[in-house]
Amino acid sequence: MQKPFTRTFSGNKKLVSYVGACAFLLMAIFLGIAIGAVHVPFKDIVSIFFQIHQNSEADRMANIVMNIRLPRVVLAGLVGASLAVAGAAFQGLLRNPLADPYTLGVSSGASVGAVVVIFFQISLPFIGLFTLPLISIVASFITIFLVLFFARAIEPSMKVETIILTGIIFSSFLGAALSLMIALSGEELRQIIGWLLGSVSMRGWSYVRIILPFFIIGGLILMMNVRELNAMSFGEERAKHLGVNVEKRKLAILLAGSLLTGAAVAVSGTIGFVGLVIPHFVRLLSGPDHKHLLPLSMLVGAGFLILADLVARTIIQPAELPIGVITALIGAPAFAAILVKRRMERRG
Repeated sequence: MQKPFTRTFSGNKKLVSYVGACAFLLMAIFLGIAIGAVHVPFKDIVSIFFQIHQNSEADRMANIVMNIRLPRVVLAGLVGASLAVAGAAFQGLLRNPLADPYTLGVSSGASVGAVVVIFFQISLPFIGLFTLPLISIVASFITIFLVLFFARAIEPSMKVETIILTGIIFSSFLGAALSLMIALSGEELRQIIGWLLGSVSMRGWSYVRIILPFFIIGGLILMMNVRELNAMSFGEERAKHLGVNVEKRKLAILLAGSLLTGAAVAVSGTIGFVGLVIPHFVRLLSGPDHKHLLPLSMLVGAGFLILADLVARTIIQPAELPIGVITALIGAPAFAAILVKRRMERRG
């Protein structure tokens, strides 16, 4: 008699988690659109979305919402969702609660690509303003392929420990390259530092179009591997016994997570703690099953970064703080609290 009750309770808990995550995201979207230098009431947002405004003031509001606020909110949501789901996947695959999208050096690679563009003032023909995000994405791909190449050269089976150590080595090397370019930079210093601290300001719909295909492809690949992630989170040997092609699936998950991370970093700069904290928080609510952990991480990560961006652009108006500062100020204490809570639970 307990099993049906337990199954029903678990199903209700998952349903509540999804409803809560969706409500949180919708609230974040409306707050992100409504609050700013110009306040946009809720009823005006609805009328703008349904195109029932008919005067010049309503047209001005519509321009603010559709061309300034909404693309910024959508971009922040896509970046937050990408980092959160990549973090959840990496933590499951690497069996390391401290893993996040930056563990394998992908973020450092994307950052080096972007800083090289700023430092040398590179502008590719026919691409123009999109030179930075596109070179940043290419650099992130080169980085993950080099990490995997060297990990396979060291150990053909590419054990998790080898991949992590190789990623740390590449992160350190690329971090040194970033420091060198910052030390040598002159007028570009402020732009480089601003980009490294992260922002979704003044990006527009064009940047949404850049990240969207990478988000869809990377997210779909991870969702197609939820069963394998569940198996591999218990160890590679056990996953092999369950019939999982560990090497093939590991490669697919690493590439998908790197794709999401590289695209997110390319359009927004480096934003920390989202991929580290959000999966932990969601895991507390819904459990470790990646079938639910990944989509819930997307929803909560998107809502979290939208609200973080809202705080970044309103807390010291008319100036803006880098969004990475806000995520660090919120994420670091939250992560510390999660770790303390888990330690107390284990002792209890």
